[in-house]
Amino acid sequence: MVRHTRAIVDLGAIEANLRAISALVSSPRTPRPAPRIIAVVKANAYGHGASEVGLALERAGAAMLACADIEEGIVLRKAGVRIAILVFGALGISDLHGVFEHDLTPTISTPSAARALAMAAARWGQTPGTKASGVRPRTSDYTPDRGQTPATSATGVRPRSSGYTPLHCHLKIDTGMNRLGFRHDNLERTLPEIAASPHLAIDAVHTHFATADEPEHPAFAQQHKRFEQACETIAGLGIHPKWRHAANSAALLRDERVWYDFVRPGLLLYGVVPPPLSSTLTLRPALSLHSRIVHVKGMRPGEGTGYGLRTVVDRPTTIAVVPAGYADGLDRRLAGRGCMLVRGRRVPIVGSVCMDMTTVDVTGMEVSTGDEVVIVGEQGNESIGVREIAAAIGTIPYELLCRVGTRIERVYNPGS
Repeated sequence: MVRHTRAIVDLGAIEANLRAISALVSSPRTPRPAPRIIAVVKANAYGHGASEVGLALERAGAAMLACADIEEGIVLRKAGVRIAILVFGALGISDLHGVFEHDLTPTISTPSAARALAMAAARWGQTPGTKASGVRPRTSDYTPDRGQTPATSATGVRPRSSGYTPLHCHLKIDTGMNRLGFRHDNLERTLPEIAASPHLAIDAVHTHFATADEPEHPAFAQQHKRFEQACETIAGLGIHPKWRHAANSAALLRDERVWYDFVRPGLLLYGVVPPPLSSTLTLRPALSLHSRIVHVKGMRPGEGTGYGLRTVVDRPTTIAVVPAGYADGLDRRLAGRGCMLVRGRRVPIVGSVCMDMTTVDVTGMEVSTGDEVVIVGEQGNESIGVREIAAAIGTIPYELLCRVGTRIERVYNPGS
């Protein structure tokens, strides 16, 4: 390893967190069957590394993975993931071949996407076997009703059988977030074309809550009611999905009535409870961020450090230089607000968070070049978590995790 700053990702923690969530939703709290887990690994598994995390979650028993776009799904397939992969986001018409070539489950969230997928599915389904592209159409080994079936090809993906098979999709309903999805109050006009298409099979219907992490906001209950009503409308239009899902991490902690057939944890999988919520779940943070001191120097009273010389000291001060900055994902607002851990003690970030370096105040400590620095994680009896850091600078843990830079090496502690 050349660079001093690295992220350590504990795959065992991620697997344990999945099992803890599964135990929670499997507890006998509702009369219906326990929901299964769609594990969210978009944005490079929230900065943890999608390929390694996706395989770990598959081993731990996730029913399905979910990503943001087709390219993210392809990365997972190339890593060897065999279970179903749901694509949450908007679909580009020019790259739909990836859905078929890599056996992805798309989300239909707009009329134009539905038409494009239906046309593409018609082309791919016309002649079973090898297409003009030379790629054989595929369907996943994983069938949620029956579990995993043996693969019949070297790629680990079972080829499509003879005869036409429609494209299996999920349908997204906009119940109030006003991003992607068919408006809940306009379904009679927008969905008949989808219901009539022989090329699309709607396996599931889902929605997304805008305020699941705001317990006092009335929109959560309103969206829940709208989703229930939308499901009735869909059935009346002749669309009968097998499954429903709505609950992200915050929603599954808040209200078991929205668990439905699947829950979709994201942040919880990585050992972080969405603020301001709390939970009795036993979770382990999966990512820690480490570096080393590369220089120690003294400052005289009246001197400053970093761009703008914003930290001017009034006493003899010792600072240590840490080779991590905003190019690695550290937020510039941490200067004067955040801390790092050195020799088991919290040391304040001073000066400015630069592109490649940050300075900390180690006055009165015996420190040396090469000493370990913990930016996120534990050292001795102290710890710094992403919830604490996010609160200090006025952001959310999701952002901090996703911003861990690509030049930071991920070191993986194996799971089961």
